[in-house]
Amino acid sequence: MRRRGDLRLKKTGQGHCVLKMSAGASLLVCCLTTGASAKDTQFWNLTANTITAFEISPAGKNEWGADQTANDGDHSVDYDERLKITGVKSGVYDVKFRDRTGRSCVVKDVAVREGAIFSIDEKTVKNCGT
Repeated sequence: MRRRGDLRLKKTGQGHCVLKMSAGASLLVCCLTTGASAKDTQFWNLTANTITAFEISPAGKNEWGADQTANDGDHSVDYDERLKITGVKSGVYDVKFRDRTGRSCVVKDVAVREGAIFSIDEKTVKNCGT
């Protein structure tokens, strides 16, 4: 019995195999391949507070990019939330952020890899001022 979405190999007269799939299966394969592109680079907020501004600069350059919280629906990053980071290649960066309490902080030499998750935790920023 052939069900919708079945994939079958059929041997041809010349010894070659041909992959046969129904229209439903080909649509599924198409959707899966387009969704399987490279992962987004993400920041994981492990600080104690919601972050309301988040900027990145190449390490030591003081050339701050756009506020990355614009990539989030509510323009903030709650504790344990991840934020999509755009326009940043793999490298070492300084990160400047402000949280909901008004605390501002610069964390130096943060390693960022394209398609990976990087985080900043409360222990790292406990000595940041307001």
